[in-house]
Amino acid sequence: MKSINKLRMYALSLPKSLYFNFKYFPLSQAIRLPILISHRVWLLKTEGKIILPKNISERIKIGFGEVGIFDRQKSRSIWQVSGIVEFKGKAKIGHGSKISVSGKLIIGNGFCITAESSIVAQKEISIGSNVLISWDSLIMDTDFHEIFDEGGRQLNAPMPINIGDNVWIGCRTLILKGVLISDGVIVAAASTVNKTIEQKNTVIAGSPANVVKENVSWKP
Repeated sequence: MKSINKLRMYALSLPKSLYFNFKYFPLSQAIRLPILISHRVWLLKTEGKIILPKNISERIKIGFGEVGIFDRQKSRSIWQVSGIVEFKGKAKIGHGSKISVSGKLIIGNGFCITAESSIVAQKEISIGSNVLISWDSLIMDTDFHEIFDEGGRQLNAPMPINIGDNVWIGCRTLILKGVLISDGVIVAAASTVNKTIEQKNTVIAGSPANVVKENVSWKP
């Protein structure tokens, strides 16, 4: 039964996947369907550009997956892109997740969002290889609303975010603009990261997040 449901889901997703791939890629590339789009993904804006490796070994999947604490039947992903999204390899963006890019988003090989998380890139967000983002997390390089001083100078321009390799971001985490997270960092659930974490292979926690444990590793 599980296999039948999976096949049914992919069949339902075929029309939207065809549209998405032929919208972004030339015929020779689009016909191979390098990106699978769930029928529950709202393609709010399909502009800009997607960059893929020349020989991608596994399809990128957007809007699929299953996390037991969410009702996947009512969960809707959003794709709102007018900028550049670059995939370095295989990636899974789980159901209910939102991708909004007017700047640039770079996603490393082995990337995974489990479900219901959001990425907003108005300037640039770079994510390394083998990064796992748990549910209900938000990464954004902008404050959305502009703040000015008395002379009319903007005080809160968007700033890039850089997330290293082998980073695990726990559920309900908030990562704000201007942040660098080094390789091997584990971000504890419900943390707010608003400053650079230079030390590798650490656990960070809190609001704002600070190093609470050193010399750690984790398994996907």
